[in-house]
Amino acid sequence: MRKFRNYKEDLFKDLKNPEFAAAYLNAALEDEDSSVFLTALKDIADANGGVAKLAKKADLNRENLYRTLSQRGNPRLHSLMAILQACKLDLSIRPAAA
Repeated sequence: MRKFRNYKEDLFKDLKNPEFAAAYLNAALEDEDSSVFLTALKDIADANGGVAKLAKKADLNRENLYRTLSQRGNPRLHSLMAILQACKLDLSIRPAAA
């Protein structure tokens, strides 16, 4: 019988790479459900030491960050930018596909 590993171990290893993390977030943005993006952002936070460590790096309140990254979270632009910067990511805007 073959043993299976938890997929999150491999995912978190990959998400430590900023290029992979950016592609992961961009894929999440393609979903109409905004909670998919927040889940992806939380996965990146977990891969980089967890929400508490991210809150410290981003100079954000830990409890508020947990709420922000929840399924019903609604991050402010300031918080989103701080989170992305702490994960070595930038936000960019591009023209919509025709």
